[in-house]
This record gives sequence, C-alpha cells and structure tokens, in this order.
Amino acid sequence: MFRPMCSETAPAPQHQRARGRAELGLVASPGGARIAHLYQSAPLRVLFPDADPDEPKQAALVNVAGGLAGGDALQSAITLGRAARFTATTPAAEKIYRSLGPETEIAAQLTLDANSTCEWLPQETILFDGARLRRSLDIALAPDARLLAVEMLVFGRAARGEVFAHGAVRDRWRIVRDGRLLWVDALRLDPGALGHRFTLDGAGAMATLVLAMPEALAHRELARDLAQGGAGLVAPGLLVARWLGEAGAVRAALGAAIIGLRAAALGLPAKLPRLWRA
Repeated sequence: MFRPMCSETAPAPQHQRARGRAELGLVASPGGARIAHLYQSAPLRVLFPDADPDEPKQAALVNVAGGLAGGDALQSAITLGRAARFTATTPAAEKIYRSLGPETEIAAQLTLDANSTCEWLPQETILFDGARLRRSLDIALAPDARLLAVEMLVFGRAARGEVFAHGAVRDRWRIVRDGRLLWVDALRLDPGALGHRFTLDGAGAMATLVLAMPEALAHRELARDLAQGGAGLVAPGLLVARWLGEAGAVRAALGAAIIGLRAAALGLPAKLPRLWRA
C-alpha cells in the first residue's frame, strides 16, 4: 500500500533530565545535631559518614549520576534548629558537562536558627568547556547564628589542559540575617570573559569564602592573611574572602583558609573534613 511521505520535520528528541532534591532538618543533640527530617530524590542523596570524635555531625550531598548535563537540576535545603552544629560537604568535585543548549541548575537553601553553627563546605565544581551553569545559594540566619561557607569554580579540566572557552555561568549568593537582607553577590560569565583583564584575566579557578557571625570583625586580619589581602568585612558580621588563580593553588589556599577560620572562629579542629582529605 502506498503511503505518502510526510512533509513535516520530525521533532527533536527530548532527552530525560535529572531532577534531584534533598531536604534535611536537624535539631541539637550531644553530637552536635540529630536528624529531624530527611527527604531525598535521585540523583541527589544525603549520606552520613562517620565524623571524627571532635567534629560535629556531618553529611555528604552526593550526586549519584556522577555529573550534570544541560537541563539537569539539583535542589537542596538544610535547616538547623536552635543550637544545632553541623557540617555539609561533598565526597568529590561536581562535574558540569558540555551543554547542547539548556542550563544546568543547582540551588541550595540554608536556614539557621538561634545559636546554631553550620559549615557549608562542598568541594569544587568543574565546568567542562561548553557547560552552562545557573547556581544559587540562599542563606537565612538568626541574629546569633554562625556560618562558614565556601564555593569554588574550576574553568575547564585542568589536568587535560582544557580551557572554559564556551558556555556561561550565572552564580548568586544571597544572605539574610534576622529577616533583613545582609548581602547579595552575583557573577555572570559569558564566552570570552575569562581571558579579559578586567574580569578573571585567564584564571583557571576562583573561590569564595564567607564567614557570617556577630564576631566576624575579630577574624578579619586572619582572613586577609589567608587570602593574601583578598578579604574584607562587606557588612556588619559578614566577612568575605576570594581567590583567583591556578586550580590546584586555589584549592590549597581555600583549604588552608577553612582550616584556619573554622578553628579560630568556630572552635572546631584545625583540619579539613575527612572527605576533603580522602
């Protein structure tokens, strides 16, 4: 039987995309915190490795897919109750693969109640050439809550000599204390921005560290020493430090700053979390 050919072009295939979410609520306990609420959906999982005896409770946010492509999305929300102490990290670097068009989206929310202490210490995010990333970190603090948070971006696979020459980055921090906006910082990188001397001037990586606590001013000089001058008090009780440079050097400097500031400001051991040392 004769069948006429259809003149319409077949639609492009729609690839299945990852949509992961994790919710974690913690309340104070003798070990720093215990789980009051936990929800997780693949590919995002929350694992609880054994912490060293002198460390607070720790959790590792794990992308079991092994990397993120364009159109994938991860959302995480962590809530600390009154006087809880907690450290969140990742077991390895997050990889953002080359995109065919859509953005990869990563969103995190931290909510800290009175007298709580939180460390947000994910390892670096590696942007493959052609990756498109939109990332946000929203933080709500009680007046006396304490936070040490870091984020690091690597522009291309350094071990392969790859350069992040194509793609885009939209990265935003937003911090609210006691319901009032304290600080907003947004980064936008488009193709060609990395090599421009008024943007990143060819840097292979960048990292940001935030220390939010009422006594942040007391640690400004230490932060400046650790960041070689690239640190300052940007708002009352909010200290920000930044690094630019080769990926290995930036990671080493960021690690040294985490060690120094978690000991001086939070009274925690002068060492990186175990997963950073694995």
